[in-house]
Amino acid sequence: MYEWEPAGLRAVDEILDRGVGAGLVMFYHFEGFIDAGAVGEQIAAGLLEQHEARTVARFDVDRLVDYRARRPLMTFERDRWTAYRRPELAVRLLRDAAGAPFLVLSGPEPDVEWERFTAAVRTIVERLGVRLSVTSHGIPMGVPHTRPVGLTPHGTRAELVPGQPSFFDEAQVPGSAAALLEFRLSEAGHDVLGVAAHVPHYLARSAYPDAALVAVEAITAATGLVLPGLAQTLRTDAHRAQNEIERQLAEGDDELVSVVRGLEQQYDAIAGAATRGNLVAEPVDLPSADELGAVFEQFLADRERGPGEGEGRPG
Repeated sequence: MYEWEPAGLRAVDEILDRGVGAGLVMFYHFEGFIDAGAVGEQIAAGLLEQHEARTVARFDVDRLVDYRARRPLMTFERDRWTAYRRPELAVRLLRDAAGAPFLVLSGPEPDVEWERFTAAVRTIVERLGVRLSVTSHGIPMGVPHTRPVGLTPHGTRAELVPGQPSFFDEAQVPGSAAALLEFRLSEAGHDVLGVAAHVPHYLARSAYPDAALVAVEAITAATGLVLPGLAQTLRTDAHRAQNEIERQLAEGDDELVSVVRGLEQQYDAIAGAATRGNLVAEPVDLPSADELGAVFEQFLADRERGPGEGEGRPG
C-alpha cells in the first residue's frame, strides 16, 4: 500500500528524538472530490510550493488510482512521447517560517480500497507521532462574495475554530476518502480538525483565494503553525480576484447584479436575525433556481474565457 522513504523517515525520527512538544501536525488534502473554490487545493499546493519538502512515505498509486477515470498528463513533442506526469500520493515533511516541522499528505483521492488506505494512514499517523490531523475544503453556499467567508469546523477538535455557528443539523452526502479518514481517525482516538470554507456557489468552479485565506488563518490559529508566505500569497490573489469579480459585475447584465444583491439581502437578514436571537429571518425575494443557474453559468463562462475571446475579457 505504501513504502517509507528512508531519508525522510530518519529526519522525522530525529525530530521526534529531540522532542516536538506533543507531536506533529499533519495537513491532508486529496484531489478529486468536492472542493468548491479549490480551497484545499490552494492550501496544499501553496504549502508544497513555498516550503522545502522531504518525502517520508509514498503510496502505491498504481494500486489506488483509476487512470482511465483521471488520465495522467503526458507530453508529445514532434514524433515521440517525452514526459509522463506520474500521479503521486505522499506524506512529506516541511518546516514553517519559525522552523517548526509539520507534515503534508496530498495527492489524488484513492478510487479504491478506502478502508485499507485509511488504515494505512492511521498507521503512519501513529508511527510519526501526529498529534493533530487537519484538512480543509470548500463547500458551495448561497452566500455573496461581498460578505465575510464563513467556516464550518468539524472533527474531534471543532472547538479549535471558535465563533463559527453550524449551518447543518444532519445530512447524508456522498462519501469521500478524506471524510472516511477523518471518521476512522476519530474512531481510533486521534484528534482531527476539518475546516470547511463557505464559497459563493456562483464561484465554486473557480479558484476562490478569499476562502482559502480564511481557512489558512483558522488553521494557523488552531495549530500554531507560522505560514506568512502562504497567507500573503493568498491575500494578494484574493485582492486580484475580488477586483476581477467586481469588474465582471460592472460589465455584466442587470440580472447578475440582481442575483448578487439578493444574496446580500438574504445574508444580512439571516445575520440580523441571529444577532437578535431569532431563528427565522425575514424572507427575501430571490430569482428561481433555474434563473440563478442560467446566470451563474454565463458568469463562469465569462470568467473562464481566454484573452481576446468573446468581448475581449480576460478569463
